[in-house]
Amino acid sequence: MHWQHAMAKWANYAPHHHHGKHHGRHQGGGNFRRAKYNIPANVAETDTHYEIHLYSLGYDKANISITVVDDVLYVSGTREIPEDYRPNFIRQEFPIKSFEKEFHLNDGIDTTGIVAKQEEGVLIITLPKKLEAQRQERKVDIG
Repeated sequence: MHWQHAMAKWANYAPHHHHGKHHGRHQGGGNFRRAKYNIPANVAETDTHYEIHLYSLGYDKANISITVVDDVLYVSGTREIPEDYRPNFIRQEFPIKSFEKEFHLNDGIDTTGIVAKQEEGVLIITLPKKLEAQRQERKVDIG
């Protein structure tokens, strides 16, 4: 099944921040803006599941929360940073202290089977497809 069809409700799989605000600052060299809580994400599909890979370097798994409410997957994380840590970023593309991300799920996902692990600074969330949403294939014998 093709990504755009299978993920109809994920069509715009980029996160929708539930607070609705985007923060950033105007840089001298252009109009660079960064969502305050944004972290990079990749989404992959196989015949049996989807995988979300989130950049989570520096975030301990004990401080990451993953919840599903209705058809939305919420992922957030926090970490302690020194009070005096105030770098003068001229460009910032990943958060330093906290992040939030949400993904709208389609009806073909078995939300009870979602699992997550963290490997080398990447949070990997596996979302299994319901059996009826999986690509069905079988060999037909010729009689």
